[in-house]
Amino acid sequence: MVTIDEDTVAADDLNLLTSTKIVIHDALKKLGYHQDMFHLLEEPLKSVTVRIPVRMDDGSTKVFKGFRAQHSDAVGPTMGGIRFHPKVTEDEVKALSMWMSIKCGICDLPFGGGKGGIICNPRTMSFGELERLSRGYVRAISQMVGPTKDIPSPELYTNSQIIAWMYDEYSRLRQNDSPGFITGKPLALGGSRGSEKAGAKGITICIEEAAKRRGLSLKGARVIVQGFGNAGGYVSKFLHEAGAIIIGISDVYGALYDPDGLDINYLLDRRDSFGTITTLFDRVMPNEELLLKDCDILVPAAIANQITAENAYNIKAKIVVEAASGPTTLEATAILSERDILLIPDVLAGAGSVSVSYLEWVQNNQGLYWEEEELESKLREKIVQSFDRIYELAQSRNINMRLAAYMVGVKKLAEACLFRGWV
Repeated sequence: MVTIDEDTVAADDLNLLTSTKIVIHDALKKLGYHQDMFHLLEEPLKSVTVRIPVRMDDGSTKVFKGFRAQHSDAVGPTMGGIRFHPKVTEDEVKALSMWMSIKCGICDLPFGGGKGGIICNPRTMSFGELERLSRGYVRAISQMVGPTKDIPSPELYTNSQIIAWMYDEYSRLRQNDSPGFITGKPLALGGSRGSEKAGAKGITICIEEAAKRRGLSLKGARVIVQGFGNAGGYVSKFLHEAGAIIIGISDVYGALYDPDGLDINYLLDRRDSFGTITTLFDRVMPNEELLLKDCDILVPAAIANQITAENAYNIKAKIVVEAASGPTTLEATAILSERDILLIPDVLAGAGSVSVSYLEWVQNNQGLYWEEEELESKLREKIVQSFDRIYELAQSRNINMRLAAYMVGVKKLAEACLFRGWV
C-alpha cells in the first residue's frame, strides 16, 4: 500500500495510480469514512494480465500484452473502455478503472469501474492485424466480461469497428447474440445514435456550465484545444458552432495557432483517422508552447501530465476543462486553484462517455432504441445535474473541483460496500 502524507500535496512525479489513491483517500476522509474503506477501494478487486498471440501479415507471430481491471462491483457490473496504445501499463489501467467508478458515481449509474488496454501501436498495424488482435483479446478475457459482469467500450485508439470485431467474437464464444456485452458498437449492430460524439458532447456541456459560472459567453470566447482526435475534434467543432473562436489546436506532432481563429471545418475535413493534421503545414508550434498562450478556455484533450508544477503558473486561461485522462497533475491542480482558474476535472468532463455507454446498454437490454435528440437530452440532464452537485459542493466546502468530484463519485460506492458488509 502507498504511504500517504495527508498534509502535503503530491509531487508531479507520482504515477497515475498513486495520485488517484491520494485523491480517493482525501475524498473518503472528507466524507468521514474509516481508513478500512480506503484499504478496500485503493486498488481494483480484480486485475488480470493476458498475452495475446497474433499472426502478423508477414507470417510471423507477435505476442501482445493486455490488461483488464475491475475496480469494484459493489454497486453493480463494472464498465469501462479498452485502449490500444504503445505506452499502456497495468498501473494505468488500474487507475483508470478507479476513475470509472468515480464517473459512474458522479452520474449515479448502477455500475462500478472497469478498464482494459493492450500494449500496441495501432498506427503501424494493418486492418487484418488489428482484427486478429481485437478478437484475441476478447478470447483472453471472455470469462470475466459479459452484460451482467463487465461491459467494455471504446477508448483511446479504439473505434466502432474494433468494438464490432470484439462483439462478434464474444457472440461466437457464447453462441448467442449479446449486444449488451459491449458498448460503442456501430448503429447496425445495436449501437446508440450519436455515441461517437457523445463524449465530446458531455465535455462541451461542462464547458458551457463552467462558462456560465465565470460569466463568460461562449460566443467570441477564445479557445485552445490540445489534441485533435475524436474528443478534441468534436469539442472544437461544437464550440466553433456555438460561436467560440478556436485559436489553437494540436496533435502528436505539434500545434497550429492563429490569434484570429483557425478554420476548424477545413482542419476537421483534412485530419486523418488518428486526429493528425499538423503534418500538412510547414509552420508548426511546439505543443508545450501552445498551452501557455493567452485564451479564455483551455481544453487539454491529448495525454496525461501536460499541466504540471513547471508550467501551471504560466497558464493564462480562465477555465481549464480536462478532456484527456490525467492531463493536470495534483500539484498543478493546487496551483490553478490558488490562481482562481476554474478546473473541470476529467472524471466530470469525461462522464458523458460512460453515461452514453449506460444508455446503449439499457437499449440493448430492452430492445428499445431512442432517437438521437432524446439521447442527447438524457445526456445533458445527467451532466448538468452532476456539474451542479459538484460545483455547489466545491463552493460550500471551499475545495477544488477535483476533490469535490471524487467526494460525489465515491460516496455511492462506499455506501454500497457498507450495506454489503464488506467494511
